[in-house]
Amino acid sequence: MTSVQLHHTALILLEQQAQQYFIKSNYNQAASCYEQAIQAEPEVKSHYWNLGLMLLLQGEETEAQMTWLLGMGEGEVQEVEQWTSELILILQTEAERRKTLGDYKVAWAIRQHIREINPTDVNNLLYLIELAIKQETLIDDELTSLGVIELIQSEPIVHIQLLLQVLESILNYDPLHPAVPAFAEACLAHVHEPQSFINILLPATVKIAHSMRQPKLAALLLELGLRLEPENLAILRHLAAFYLKANDYSKGIEVAKLCYSLSNTLIDQIFAIHLLHRGLMDCPACWEEACEVFQQQQNLMMLLLEEKSLNLRSVEVLYLSNSNYFAPYLQDNIQKNRYIQNQIASLCQLNVENYASEEVQRYQQRTSKGRNSKLKIGYLSHCLSRHSVGWLARWLIQHHNREQFDIYGYFINYKQINDPLQEWYVQQFTQAYKGGIYSEDIAEKIYQDKIDILIDLDSITLDVTCEIMALKPAPVQVTWLGWDASGIPAVDYFIADPYVLSESAQEYYTEKIWRLPQTYIAVDGFEVGVPTLRRDSLDIPNDAIIYLSAQRGFKRHPDTARLQMKIIKEVPNSYFLIKGLADSEAVQKFFMQLAEEEGVECDRLRFLPQDFSEAVHRANLTIADVVLDTFPYNGATTTLETLWMGIPLVTRVGQQFAARNSYTMMMNVGVTEGIAWTDEEYVEWGVRLGKNEALRQQVALKLKSSRQTAPLWNGKKFTGEMEKAYEQMWANYLGGK
Repeated sequence: MTSVQLHHTALILLEQQAQQYFIKSNYNQAASCYEQAIQAEPEVKSHYWNLGLMLLLQGEETEAQMTWLLGMGEGEVQEVEQWTSELILILQTEAERRKTLGDYKVAWAIRQHIREINPTDVNNLLYLIELAIKQETLIDDELTSLGVIELIQSEPIVHIQLLLQVLESILNYDPLHPAVPAFAEACLAHVHEPQSFINILLPATVKIAHSMRQPKLAALLLELGLRLEPENLAILRHLAAFYLKANDYSKGIEVAKLCYSLSNTLIDQIFAIHLLHRGLMDCPACWEEACEVFQQQQNLMMLLLEEKSLNLRSVEVLYLSNSNYFAPYLQDNIQKNRYIQNQIASLCQLNVENYASEEVQRYQQRTSKGRNSKLKIGYLSHCLSRHSVGWLARWLIQHHNREQFDIYGYFINYKQINDPLQEWYVQQFTQAYKGGIYSEDIAEKIYQDKIDILIDLDSITLDVTCEIMALKPAPVQVTWLGWDASGIPAVDYFIADPYVLSESAQEYYTEKIWRLPQTYIAVDGFEVGVPTLRRDSLDIPNDAIIYLSAQRGFKRHPDTARLQMKIIKEVPNSYFLIKGLADSEAVQKFFMQLAEEEGVECDRLRFLPQDFSEAVHRANLTIADVVLDTFPYNGATTTLETLWMGIPLVTRVGQQFAARNSYTMMMNVGVTEGIAWTDEEYVEWGVRLGKNEALRQQVALKLKSSRQTAPLWNGKKFTGEMEKAYEQMWANYLGGK
């Protein structure tokens, strides 16, 4: 072998040795090998690049940069460009290796050096952002200071998979970052497969709209998807929902109508018309159209029930689950409303059992504990936060006997915001599962936790809850508090009391109605703030009678609103305060028109904005002399708040659960004055309470004294009754087995 060959062989061995040291993280020895290689072959540039990398990995950044500069020497421009590319390739390779190993800090540091060498390498900047997110070190202004958005917009070639990956990472890490809309918009020019972009955008915007309560931002982002596919039904459905949640009713209605026009299947038409109906229901001036749309929806649902399709997909079952939500707001027809609801719920469950047969069968094969074991009670809801259900359910949770029961909380779409009430719930439960929006994940967690009795607080107010209950992850399942019973066959019981459902109601329910002895709901009271409403600021005389109705647009049935106008007309020097979440312009138009038709001066009406907190809202109720309830869907939380504040209430009693809420609450607080069984009685009580100050004072005194004696204000006793019910339900289950 010649001396040249020996020299060449020695260098090969030296490089191999350097690689071995490098793999073992012995960077000092590897650097020594590369230094020897440079002495032997000063013209081979890769030795400089590798030596610099070894120095960099030892934290000697300045020395690394000097080594790379030395390697560049005084080459020609073209040579320097080539050498720079070679250096960057070596650094990129190591950065990728480090990322694979989970060593994000070192990978990020290496890519920072690549950035110094080539500050306009957009793909490297994207990697930097991704690595910063993985380390949770992304600085607020980094998305803009790096100039990456501008580079994405101007760079013709961007690694699309990386780009979408970074977009998804940003949306998961900090979806409310002010640069997110611009970043997402910049991605559009590089998207060749729209569905890949839409698949990232849809779940992120759902989280933004619901978990973070930013529906306007969610709509803004989702509008980007329409630029790629203007007639994508999934986008349009969510977009309509976001607009409505953001109180942009005109846009929500417009998009819902477009959705309906593009829908070709019965299930798509039903969901689109449900969205349209939702928008119209919050615009009382559109009530006539809402009734027409409701009838269309009922006809479509009957057609679907005739088909009895058992091949619906999960997403279609979710659409269908709460499509009958508005029926009790429009009509007090317990027979018809319950029949359709039960049939729809049954169809949904059959389809769930079809596409999730493996899970359903596995859940059915669970083993049960004996009678003497501590019961595990699970509470399932998306409302365990600043929500009506959140305010009402807390007393049951607070007073639970922890020695007798383990209580688990399953949060659907856990709110990613500062919500003290939500955090309170988390602390109260034996275990709290902060779930997302995927039914199968939450159901599996309930099953793995071996919950004995699962309490659904949502009913059909949330589609995800319906699918979870249909999977039946717990042996005994109960609906309490939210809406009405869902009608899902997998639900065993519906909690009621002697008043909220008539004795004959069982024939309309698939669930067994479990009646508590006195009341199906009780609270220990409410926090009350400092009032912000004054008569003089509303230009109302001190001797005037003030009526108040504080309900959202869904409940503004024209027939009941007309009765309220008749009351105002009959009571001289009376004023009507109207408040509640809805299309404010439509609400004013609606009531103004009714007032004119009934001969009531419009200047006797006052329209109030929403209060900034629940406590202030309750304090402001005291400006009213009389509160007028809605029908056929009564108040629930609003009724409890009214009675707690000692204000006389006029309510109309019907047949369905929603039309008897205020009735049971008044019976359980010991006040019958104001309970009307007909429209005529509703007006009579309203007029009588307005004209008779002594009667108002008598009712107010009753309400005040009831705080110490009434079942409605005894959360601890109520909890005891619920716990007795749980024990009996479990005994029934074991006996049935």
